[in-house]
Amino acid sequence: MISKNVLQSVISKYYLNGLNNQVKWRIKDKTLTIYAGDKGRVCKIYLNNFNLEDGDLGIFDTDKLSKLLSITSGELSISLEKIKSVFTKMHVADSNFDLTYSLADILILGKTTWYEDPETWEIELDLQAEDVDHLIKAKNALSDVNNMLITTTQDFDGNNICEFIFGDNTGFSNKITYQIRGDIKESDINLPFDSDVFKSILNSNKDMSAGKLKISKKGMAKLTFTSEEIESTYYIARNE
Repeated sequence: MISKNVLQSVISKYYLNGLNNQVKWRIKDKTLTIYAGDKGRVCKIYLNNFNLEDGDLGIFDTDKLSKLLSITSGELSISLEKIKSVFTKMHVADSNFDLTYSLADILILGKTTWYEDPETWEIELDLQAEDVDHLIKAKNALSDVNNMLITTTQDFDGNNICEFIFGDNTGFSNKITYQIRGDIKESDINLPFDSDVFKSILNSNKDMSAGKLKISKKGMAKLTFTSEEIESTYYIARNE
């Protein structure tokens, strides 16, 4: 059995509001691992205590699966159907509904490229729930602009701080700046990122208990979020 809320949370963390629709679910030793992504962005989601037999499930249409799960409630029972060694269907049941979702051939889904950490991270920040909420609000206020700069500078006391600047890339005619303090090794970093992707990641991880953001001046950002059952990791490459 698994809670509907937990399963929906896992799905939202890789689906990212439609960015990753086709993925493979890998089950091994009661742990579900999902890799997803495209050029310039990848993610990995872990779910502990996923009590199904080992194997790979081809999810061809996450949007359809989400819509099926939306009509359920409470605790869900999940079982798998297979022909020989290939899983073909996923059955999900609650106290009222019994749903069947057709699984895809994992060979047609391809592989997801994964990134490795750079040797050093020039910026390391703890993301509090308040920071996540404020960053989402800043993006929503300038929702028509998908540019975000992550910069480092110094405050009046000479301490390094990190600034998130949302706004128009051509002169910043409208902009919002939000500051976070943390372990910041350099004060002259200036990197552009896609604010739409950034917001989708933050939105899908608002329910997590802890979050961290690391940034390399080479142009890579890494976000990690953890809770009792779920761990999510994201790499985002800077905009060119």
